[in-house]
Amino acid sequence: MTDRQELERREHLLLAPWATFADATAGRCRPEPPCPLRTEFVRDRDRIVHCKSFRRLKHKTQVFLSPEGDHYRTRLTHTLEVAQIARTIARALALNEDLTEAICLGHDLGHTPFGHSGEEMLNSLSSTGFTHYEQSLRVADVLEKERCGLNLTQEVRDGILCHSLRDAAATPEGRLVYWADHIAYVNHDIDDAIRAGVLRESDLPPIVPAVLGSRHSVRINTMIWSMLEGSVQGDVGMTPPVLEAYETLHAFLFERVYFNPVAKAEEGKAKQAIGALFEHFMQKPQELPQEYQNYMEQDGLERVVLDYISGMTDRYCIARFEEIFVPKVWR
Repeated sequence: MTDRQELERREHLLLAPWATFADATAGRCRPEPPCPLRTEFVRDRDRIVHCKSFRRLKHKTQVFLSPEGDHYRTRLTHTLEVAQIARTIARALALNEDLTEAICLGHDLGHTPFGHSGEEMLNSLSSTGFTHYEQSLRVADVLEKERCGLNLTQEVRDGILCHSLRDAAATPEGRLVYWADHIAYVNHDIDDAIRAGVLRESDLPPIVPAVLGSRHSVRINTMIWSMLEGSVQGDVGMTPPVLEAYETLHAFLFERVYFNPVAKAEEGKAKQAIGALFEHFMQKPQELPQEYQNYMEQDGLERVVLDYISGMTDRYCIARFEEIFVPKVWR
């Protein structure tokens, strides 16, 4: 018995009957021989961690655009927090922790520079629309590894595509990632907003400290316990009292943080930069990097421009804008 087969045997001993088992995967788009050491979902996790798109997440906005402080979340640290929360829940519910982690680590691979403001701008510019979850799957399927893609399993692909929609994923692990994503961001966005001076702990709606708790770690713990108590077999979710408090907090953050004019003061400029770059490359595709020009005939110009801009980090987007549109000092 190989190490992989032993791991697969242990899954059947330890996981719930409704969990997703690695040896029962629906497979990959391109069949590959199995690894003697790792299960299929572990291989997916490793491929995501080692890909370039994952590394670029460290310089992409979570909420606050290009913050100078060292302790604000980026898209990468958000991803790691989602994975940590999801693994804790998956382990407690006897679901497949490796599959859960792989989905978490890949769920934002296609996110734009400047967070959701960049996503909104590209969506308004594209003739067919743009979402970060569809782009994340495109990154995994097509763009990574010099257009060979990561060739992930169907279960991980489904989880990445469906992570923004409640109960949409085909596996309980995929449905769990939706909740872990939300638990992570509503809590760390409170932390960042307080750090930025946009919020005070006392500003939170009364139901939040009363039901969820008055500290960051306590709130996360309360929500995780709610998931454990509110999940029945493959159906995952929070208990009603905690869900009500979470929804109140979620709505509050949209009003006070996500649409806050102070926190979002630079968002208009970010959208203008993305819009200007999009129009520029649509008019002058010869100025795209050669690796993107090579696929204009196959994918179409708009698709190639969307791929290029959405893959940018915040600082690379600013650098390209300055290179093209800001006059250079005469030397």
